[in-house]
Amino acid sequence: MAALPFRKLFRWHVLAWTAYFAYVVLGSLYFPASTWHSDKLSLVQNLALNVSFLVARIATFYFCYLVVFPRVLRVGRLPLLALGLLAAGVVFAGVRAALEEGLYPPLLGFQNYDSDTSLSTYLFDGFYYALPTLILAAALWAAEEALRRERENRQLTDEKRVAEAAFLKTQINPHFLYNNLNMLYGMAYGVDKTLANSLLKLSELMRYMLRETPDGLVDLSEEVECLTNFLALYRLRYPTCLHAELTITGDPAGHRVAPLLLIPFVENAFKHGVLDDPAAPVRLHLALTSGAVEFLVENQRHDYQTDSGSGIGLANLRRRLALLYPGRFVYQAEPAGPRFRAYLRLGTPARADEPTAAPALPLAVPAEAC
Repeated sequence: MAALPFRKLFRWHVLAWTAYFAYVVLGSLYFPASTWHSDKLSLVQNLALNVSFLVARIATFYFCYLVVFPRVLRVGRLPLLALGLLAAGVVFAGVRAALEEGLYPPLLGFQNYDSDTSLSTYLFDGFYYALPTLILAAALWAAEEALRRERENRQLTDEKRVAEAAFLKTQINPHFLYNNLNMLYGMAYGVDKTLANSLLKLSELMRYMLRETPDGLVDLSEEVECLTNFLALYRLRYPTCLHAELTITGDPAGHRVAPLLLIPFVENAFKHGVLDDPAAPVRLHLALTSGAVEFLVENQRHDYQTDSGSGIGLANLRRRLALLYPGRFVYQAEPAGPRFRAYLRLGTPARADEPTAAPALPLAVPAEAC
């Protein structure tokens, strides 16, 4: 994409082409000896040839600038780049042919080439005159691409600096809370072991959220433990009426993921779903295969719930996935009849023949009693 807003960029392009055409026209007026067939063509005919060259250059320039270079240079496909440049030469020659050999003879009574000129000669001439336009389009596109990347890098650097400062600031209170939870656990252990264990699980959640790793990843088993602690805390809040089922197929060993990817799914289901219906429990299913991690959450929707959105937590999760797993994740969150389904797949990119719909849960899911 261009480095400037479209309207401003459009004005600059119009101004540049206008200045170029004015320069060429002035050259034809003041230096007629340097123009095509100046001894045979009138001033009007010379201007007409300048117009045809201008239109051909504009068409070729934007064919390369908007189509060839953004689609080919970005992915580094040299054979396709060669084909694109050949097509650009054909565009240049074709536009000139349409004007100089098709429109001008009946309109102005002349044509630029003799009627016996071969196609190869015409194409070679077109490619020769198109070459400066191709170079200009490549240079402008590359310069704007470099500016765009520089601006993005500067923005990422600024965002990282702000995020680091915010992170350091927000770490103070969580560490304070984490340390006090450990103290409260020691005090409660001799009085109420249920309360003490709850404080311990909350402390473990805090420790996990504050943990940092060199590569930004954690073992999947730690993510599963965090999820288990979260469910245990929620059951303390609803000791007799929380109906939620968690199943895991496969071995978490060997899988490393970005931390706190599963919790937003569960938070969304518990916030917007029905939790006290044993016939429609919240279903959490984690499926692990070689090179892939799949997580599916289903919950019954409230009758009074009018919005079909997935909540700000899942919206933020989608953005985080796009940053951490570009091209390597499948994410869905949408109503499915009276239920809501959220599905995540991490790992290798989905194949073209791979179904995009979330897989169905196993028919028999072990239920955990309230």
